Amino acid sequence: MSGLLILGAGGHAKVVAETALASGVASGLAFLDDRSLPRVLGWPVLGPLDQALDTSIQAEFTAALVAIGHPATRLHWLARLQASGYQLPLLIHPSACISPSAQIGHGTVVFAQAAVQAQAVIGIGAILNTGCSVDHDVRLADGVHICPGARLAGEVQVGARSCIGIGASVIQQVCIGSDVVVGAGAAVVRDLPDGVTAVGVPAHVLPRP
Repeated sequence: MSGLLILGAGGHAKVVAETALASGVASGLAFLDDRSLPRVLGWPVLGPLDQALDTSIQAEFTAALVAIGHPATRLHWLARLQASGYQLPLLIHPSACISPSAQIGHGTVVFAQAAVQAQAVIGIGAILNTGCSVDHDVRLADGVHICPGARLAGEVQVGARSCIGIGASVIQQVCIGSDVVVGAGAAVVRDLPDGVTAVGVPAHVLPRP
């Protein structure tokens, strides 16, 4: 693989781009973004996201990734790209430590110094951000984001599109639902249902607005 098309051109996309280059997945890059932007990291921004479906772009790029933080949007575009015939590579930074028995879905990115331990299972389109750790037998559904420095102990389960905030910790065997936000630095010591926001030490669910 030589050229990689990246949907999104913000800060997260910069890290995706540098991870792709560092891992050898791509030697050339281009971005798409609905904002009018100059070049990013010296690489061109070719136009809006919908151009990924243009035949001229598809003729130039066989592989693409979605570097958009919003999980539902990320999964939506990954599905459209896959349906259009793009390869959706798995990106793993060379400094990440990945167990040979772990399973990681396509379109997922694993950034510098992240660790994934034995028999963890990661869905598609996940983000394992800088320096996070995912311990043995963890199950992460599609579109989950584990933020920088977050720690998941063994046998934790996290539902689709949930986000575990910077520096948060989740004790062993806890089940976290879908569309959950765990705040920065929180300590999750009990199960969390779908759609809640939990903060604090120990983490407590905030009232719905």
